[in-house]
Amino acid sequence: MAVRVQEMAFDISAEIAALCDGQPGIGAVATFIGKVRQSAGDTPLASLSLEHYPGMTEDELTRIEADASARFNLSASCIIHRIGTLLPGDDIVLVITAAPHRHNAIAAVDFLMDYLKSRAPFWKKETTVDGPGHWVDARTSDADALARWQKTDP
Repeated sequence: MAVRVQEMAFDISAEIAALCDGQPGIGAVATFIGKVRQSAGDTPLASLSLEHYPGMTEDELTRIEADASARFNLSASCIIHRIGTLLPGDDIVLVITAAPHRHNAIAAVDFLMDYLKSRAPFWKKETTVDGPGHWVDARTSDADALARWQKTDP
C-alpha cells in the first residue's frame, strides 16, 4: 500500500509495474487517472491550484486506503495526488488497485475516488483565462456518491 502527495508528475506505467512487482496473486489491476479539465463551466481554465495540510492529508489517505484494502480484499493499492499549480491536461490523481479478481479491483477504485472527491483534505482553486481564481465548493453529488458505500457492501 502506498500514498504520496507530491508536486511532480507521475509515471503511470512505472507505478503500475512497481505495484505489481512480486505479487503473483494479482488477477486484476484497475486504475483511475484524474486530469485537469480544459474549462470551468463555459470558461476556459488557465490553471488549477491544489493545497493541502501536510501530514494530515497523508494520514487520512492512508486510513481510507487501509479501509479499501480490507473492504475489497486488495493485494496492493496506490494513491498519488498532486498539489501545486497544474495546467489543463495535467494529471492530478492516480489510483491503482490490485486484487485476485476484477470486481474487487474495480470497486475499490470507485470507492477510493468517491472518497477523494468528497472527503480528502485538498482545496482546489480554479483560475480562468477571464480573471482571478475562485475556490471550488464541495458538490452534493460527490457526497451522495460516497454515501452509497455506507448503504451496501460491494
